[in-house]
Amino acid sequence: MNLANRITIARIFFVPVVVVLLLVNYDFWSFTINNETTTGSEIIAALVFIIAASTDGLDGYIARKRKLITNFGKFLDPLADKLLISAVLISLVEMQRLSAWVAIIIISREFAVTGLRMVAAAEGVVIAASKVAKWKTVTQIIAMVALILNNFPFSYFNIPFAIIMVYVMVILTVVSGVDYFIKNWQAIDARS
Repeated sequence: MNLANRITIARIFFVPVVVVLLLVNYDFWSFTINNETTTGSEIIAALVFIIAASTDGLDGYIARKRKLITNFGKFLDPLADKLLISAVLISLVEMQRLSAWVAIIIISREFAVTGLRMVAAAEGVVIAASKVAKWKTVTQIIAMVALILNNFPFSYFNIPFAIIMVYVMVILTVVSGVDYFIKNWQAIDARS
């Protein structure tokens, strides 16, 4: 197994760690700003989530740079991404920091684009990530970290940063999903 695939597998192993840190409240220390409490386990969860999310770009970079691209990696990398994002979204819903409709929209888009990619692959078409999709991923990570940290440090200044980022995340998620289908459905349909 090559280095890029090992990094991808490590990202999958980070998923339960983040979920446990979020849902099993280890309140060994916490702080409250403007009635918003952030616990030590949430800070650790945010750090682990950031590390896990950052490995997404790293494994792809290593695979391309060292010519280590494998079918296993092509399958596992998007699966690891979806597991991480879905697990954190569901955890945030459970923690009552995110509305369920937001998680449903984002997870639905991920399944829809994965389905499109599977159909495209069956037709011999490879769908690369678009710039909008890359921005969507960045906003998802920022929004989820802001929610995990309960809007810290922005709650100190009464700035609803987490809420603003959730709306940006939803908009970019929908736009990128529509973008994938518009740009790629014609290519798939033309091959059929």
